[in-house]
Amino acid sequence: MSEELQKAEEKVNKEFKKVAESIADIHVAFHAVKDAGPMDDLYGLLDDLEDRVKKARTGGLTGSGAKGHRKAMAEYRDLLNPTTET
Repeated sequence: MSEELQKAEEKVNKEFKKVAESIADIHVAFHAVKDAGPMDDLYGLLDDLEDRVKKARTGGLTGSGAKGHRKAMAEYRDLLNPTTET
């Protein structure tokens, strides 16, 4: 495996790990909504859940997240199967 391909694979793994950690945060927020009672602030709980999902998807300020994973996967696939342009 070339060094460039190996670095691309490491980036995919790094981005995946960040998303997996964010998914744990989503579970916490989801369970807070699920366990809410009639006197709890459902709007606030759902807003928190939405924020955590958005952070997992976009990565927040760091720019990682599922979007970063998608980009890293595309770069990895391009290195794995380069297309010839004519």
